[in-house]
Amino acid sequence: MCGIVGYTGSKNAVPILLDGLKRLEYRGYDSAGIAILGENDIIIDKVAGKVEMLSRKIEKKHYDSRTGIAHTRWATHGAPNDINAHPHLDCSGKLAVVHNGVIENYRSLKIYLEKKGHQFYTETDTEVLAHLFEEYYKGDLFEAVREALLNVEGTYGIAVIERDNPGRIIAARLGSPLVVAKGEAGEYFVASDVAAIVRFTKDVIFLEEGEIVAVDAREGIKLADIKDNREKKVEVHTIDMDLTEIEKNGYPHFMLKEIHEQASTILNATRGRLDAENGDAILQGLADYNDFFRNVNRIILTACGTSWHAALIGEYLIESIAGIPVEVEYASEFRYRNPIIEEKTALFVISQSGETADTLAALREAKRKGARVFGICNVVGSTIARETDAGVYIHAGPEIGVASTKAFTSQVMVLALIALYLGRRRDYSLSQGKNMVREIQALPEKITELLQHEEDVKKIARYFRKAENALFLGRHINYPVALEGALKLKEISYIHAEGYPAAEMKHGPIALIDENMPCVVLANDDDIMYEKVITNIQEVKARNGKVIAVATKGNKKIKELVDDVLYVPFTVQALTPVINTIPLQLLAYFTAVERGCDVDQPRNLAKSVTVE
Repeated sequence: MCGIVGYTGSKNAVPILLDGLKRLEYRGYDSAGIAILGENDIIIDKVAGKVEMLSRKIEKKHYDSRTGIAHTRWATHGAPNDINAHPHLDCSGKLAVVHNGVIENYRSLKIYLEKKGHQFYTETDTEVLAHLFEEYYKGDLFEAVREALLNVEGTYGIAVIERDNPGRIIAARLGSPLVVAKGEAGEYFVASDVAAIVRFTKDVIFLEEGEIVAVDAREGIKLADIKDNREKKVEVHTIDMDLTEIEKNGYPHFMLKEIHEQASTILNATRGRLDAENGDAILQGLADYNDFFRNVNRIILTACGTSWHAALIGEYLIESIAGIPVEVEYASEFRYRNPIIEEKTALFVISQSGETADTLAALREAKRKGARVFGICNVVGSTIARETDAGVYIHAGPEIGVASTKAFTSQVMVLALIALYLGRRRDYSLSQGKNMVREIQALPEKITELLQHEEDVKKIARYFRKAENALFLGRHINYPVALEGALKLKEISYIHAEGYPAAEMKHGPIALIDENMPCVVLANDDDIMYEKVITNIQEVKARNGKVIAVATKGNKKIKELVDDVLYVPFTVQALTPVINTIPLQLLAYFTAVERGCDVDQPRNLAKSVTVE
């Protein structure tokens, strides 16, 4: 979480830093701040609230500096206020630091530094770093930061500037992503996400775990290992991202834009990966492990949040299509168990950002136990992409809205491809495979059709805006969709919502049902549980509950049983989670808009969870 951007070069750093912060705000928006080098000092301005408040605060000050760092915060230690906002200074005012992550031993470090005479002014763990760097400073900031970090436990992505060495930024990472980049002659950037700098350059260097770098307008780039100061080779990667991908392009919110992109993102997730003739999936990212997957006898899927819901759908898909036992684990719990990893076990870690802290920890624990670990992620060059044995990118493009939409459905599609790939190497027949390929190919057009019926969702959202609680019910492969629908409503409209397997309603939640509690029920015609779902609907109606059904287009009978229907195009049962998710995303979106909520930046949330 949180966002870092730094710049040194021949241009005024201030507008570049503010532009970068605005593009990083989805990573944290409790407070924001900037530190720039003045003629004789470091100038800091920071404010509780969003980046726009920082911009307004400094716009009349006409700052002009060639070097600076900036930060947008998602609070961990200390309340989100002006004092706790980053950047932080050392006692002398010579060093300024911005930091993503958590310093786990900051209390003991703080006690040590206070005994040395350092004075602290904030509640943050980050301020410890500023004083620690000062304590180790003997004329060389690069070496001071490197040696000081040897005493730090926890996670960090940091950027540091020095009053007496203009044109230079020191950055380092451990457990929190950072990139550096070279722009025009003599200018360099540091950022926690390429979105902050793609406007200026597409040539980036992804810092690996435990690396420290100095970027200097005069001396260039120096990259080294924190532990032994061994200098390392700089590898430049060209990122494939267009500026329009991280702008709203006429939509009122990024979330609505990203919902509408799903016809394209589903196509991108499957393009070049379908073998229509053989009813198979072509997954080049797994090609080196074909023999392993032919003999795999157990699969573990691990993820957090929305990605965990995708994993649950993946469990149904892989077990039904490939006949391989699947376990789904919360990544945050997996690392603290003693998971049984056998020779023929495959573990897939799923993360949109490729940087999720708990998922990375699960990945490393599995590798420590000798597992073959594969990634399903969106961000090329992310830590998960680099640390897994192999994997599959979802190709959803940048997702700026904090509540995940297009990344979720793309994850589901990639899991469907993996299920098909595994199934065709077992007992899934040619005819079954060909039918699945045809249905996958038809999905983008069906999504386009579905998105033309927003007005139906808006009508229901006007009712939902008054609700205090809501229930989402699904069975079989659509139970995880109910979980995801409830999560979306919670995340952005702040209505308490729960997702349940429909049959479990009788084991507790039915006590909550009354005329004020809407229930959304997933009831596709092709669902093997359709008749049982109809029974569950009748149970809700018998208790005066208001039911909104998500049903297959053309099903007129269901109208007689429910209060409202959101129709979706027909598809095979295995792909109904993709089709069903979209109206639920729209329902959450329009309900949040009706309630006046900040859709793209919901309270207390940030896009990428890079702290435990």
